[in-house]
Amino acid sequence: MQAQVREHVPAVTAVLTVVSLILVFGAALQAFPQEAIPTAPEWALDAIPHLNAAVSAVAIVTILAGVRAIRAGEIERHRRLMTASFALFAGFLVMYLYRVALLGPSSFPGPETIELYVYLPILAVHILLAVLSLPFVYYALLLAATRSIHELPKTNHARVGRIAATLWTISFAGGIVIYLMLYVLF
Repeated sequence: MQAQVREHVPAVTAVLTVVSLILVFGAALQAFPQEAIPTAPEWALDAIPHLNAAVSAVAIVTILAGVRAIRAGEIERHRRLMTASFALFAGFLVMYLYRVALLGPSSFPGPETIELYVYLPILAVHILLAVLSLPFVYYALLLAATRSIHELPKTNHARVGRIAATLWTISFAGGIVIYLMLYVLF
């Protein structure tokens, strides 16, 4: 299996990206049958945004620490941190998809003017960066997973990884701002 992925990293990246986007937009649009999704207690659903904000903050730290590690030549530390970042992202995504598939996207509770001129533009940038980061994250991770440390410098891993880390970090930060606007400030 790893040999197949190794030979087709761009194609696997495309498939993973498309599947991820179908899941995200399908959940956000509540396109999945409600009866197929087991329901959690209300307290658990209410806790998800708070957990996801914490996960996002930790993910920002692990991404930035991973960037710092690779700049210092600490390859194994970089690998562990970026793997942790992806695990945090996956956990975030599972919780987000579960909640939004059941409840739909959260409505902005603040003033309409703030919603129109602050919240929605930040949300749009957050969504755009989250969508754009996916193929870069998958590509960098798939290269790292299918090649030895000595082979990676001969690939686009470093260049794509820089783009992925930048988009990913800004997207996570935007998500925290969205969280604050939905659940703390208003």
